[in-house]
Amino acid sequence: MIRAFVVFALCATAASAETVRIATYHTELSRRGPALLLRDIARGQDDQVNAVLDIIEAAEADVLLLLDVDWDFEGRAVMALRAALSDRGLTYAHHVAPSPNSGRVSGFDLDGDGRLGRGRDALGYGRFMGDGGMVLLSRLPLGALTDHSDLLWVDRNPDARDVLPPGAEAVVPLASVAQWVVPLSVGGHDLSLITLNANTPVFDGPEDRNGIRNADELGLVADLAGTVPVPVVLGRSNVDPFDGAGDRGAMADLLNHPALQDPVPRGRGGGGDGHLGDPALDTVAFEGPGPLRVDYVLPAATLRVVDAGVIWPAPGDPLAEAAGAASRGRLVWVDIAFP
Repeated sequence: MIRAFVVFALCATAASAETVRIATYHTELSRRGPALLLRDIARGQDDQVNAVLDIIEAAEADVLLLLDVDWDFEGRAVMALRAALSDRGLTYAHHVAPSPNSGRVSGFDLDGDGRLGRGRDALGYGRFMGDGGMVLLSRLPLGALTDHSDLLWVDRNPDARDVLPPGAEAVVPLASVAQWVVPLSVGGHDLSLITLNANTPVFDGPEDRNGIRNADELGLVADLAGTVPVPVVLGRSNVDPFDGAGDRGAMADLLNHPALQDPVPRGRGGGGDGHLGDPALDTVAFEGPGPLRVDYVLPAATLRVVDAGVIWPAPGDPLAEAAGAASRGRLVWVDIAFP
């Protein structure tokens, strides 16, 4: 739903404008096997699925990047998800969901445990092909996708071969899930949506394979933001600017990119013992490292942001129970005004 509002100048003249809400949400809808997500959505009785739908319905985003949504060859899970949202009055006429790298067999023992074919041996972590993919939903027209998901990691960073088994550098991509650039048309204005779904920087060894890959993924997103017209970065970096694991320098480079702005969306947040970051900016309720800010919507510096937020309701809020039952992640949204 494109929102109309009026901006009043000091001279008492007024100009109408429209806002578009762009959001990202790490849903944790992935399941333990193929077709299970489709089953749970189709039945309409899964508490977690329904809680995720409650959060999406409350957000009323015009453009929404959903992370951790299982992919299937015929796209049935995504179609079922769109139908469930349509039943709630949210019609997303456009979507993008090509096959991800997650769960795709690599043929190598990438984690070095002596066994092949396990989740951490895939091109991107996944127990089956398409495990934990992503989908971009939009009420507004989308242009032709540019897919950087096949870019080899070693082509981005030649030193990647040092943390991979011999020969694996020829098949392992930089993108652990996927890396897209999708044009978005808003009433004559063209934006470039740059997805962000970086590898977790932990669960490896002293070689820091996951941490290096995460930083390189953030670096690619930063480079894309400097080359495409009117960039809007959205998704999960898996790095907090102040707390937790990961290359905070790579995260700072993205947040301080001259082509982008950080609207610092705020919610109630979680806060963690000894944390340095503002708890109101937290976007995920991790158990080990505690709540962190790892999900972002970063519009182009040239765009006018009029509002932003994180759906992290306070206890007693009607949406609080759904937010906790849906996912450890919290939906992040930004409203952008267009004359």
